[in-house]
Amino acid sequence: MSQSPWAAAQRVFIRPTRNVLYACMYPFKGVLFFIGHPFLYPLLRARLIPAFLLSAFVLLNLFFWAYLPQVAFLALFHRAGSAWVNGTFLVLGEGAAIVAILFEAFLVDESQVDAFDAVLVYKGYDDLVQPFRPVSEDSLNNPVERLGKPIRSSVYGPFSFRQIAEFVILLPLNFVPYVGVPMFLLLTGYRAGPLQHWRYFNLREFDRKQRNAFARRRRWEYTWYGAVYLLLQLVPVLSMVFLLTAAVSSALWAADLETERRQQEARVVQPSEYTDDPEG
Repeated sequence: MSQSPWAAAQRVFIRPTRNVLYACMYPFKGVLFFIGHPFLYPLLRARLIPAFLLSAFVLLNLFFWAYLPQVAFLALFHRAGSAWVNGTFLVLGEGAAIVAILFEAFLVDESQVDAFDAVLVYKGYDDLVQPFRPVSEDSLNNPVERLGKPIRSSVYGPFSFRQIAEFVILLPLNFVPYVGVPMFLLLTGYRAGPLQHWRYFNLREFDRKQRNAFARRRRWEYTWYGAVYLLLQLVPVLSMVFLLTAAVSSALWAADLETERRQQEARVVQPSEYTDDPEG
């Protein structure tokens, strides 16, 4: 039976577009959730001073030594003031790559795992977290304090040399006037998006084939989510704060995916509430 034009439009265009827009909003939801839930603040406080100092040191040096030479080079290809804009994004991208190598891979991961798990516990998905770490049953209003030490390998996102290499290789896209920066964010977001759900994939105990299939079904959602995530990483000095709020946002998305999955499973396996007795 053929679909109506409206049903076909919903399936092909409206729903995918809506899902992409929802995915784009999660990084901002993560920021708002973090601000509104003080139980997450201690996770940032322990990293705040070294994060700000490292980010400031890297960016100040890049802008002092590399900004003007790169703007001068870009001015050979750009018109008007676009060389200054693209040069700014180029230096910020270089700073994000350096900070990610120096800081994210070695110092932030544990805090991101705690933030991700705490949000899932807050949302009521203790059962996802418990196989990897104990979750206290005490009536605490603080999900972070309910988390015990991990008893299994707990990694928020694996250090991906390939992602860093692609990030650096694609930086020259910022040379392209006007469209270079959006292209750079989308192409790097293609890989960055699914990596933000690495912890969720582990909690679901996905193997590589299952991870790839799950990400492939949501490819555009993950790409745009990753692009917005990387855009926040380009904010001077605050990039380290947004690393933590990114873990919050990915956990909020994971919780919504879990809600949807469990509702679908409940509908499939819903038992009959009653049966009629046959008439005698």
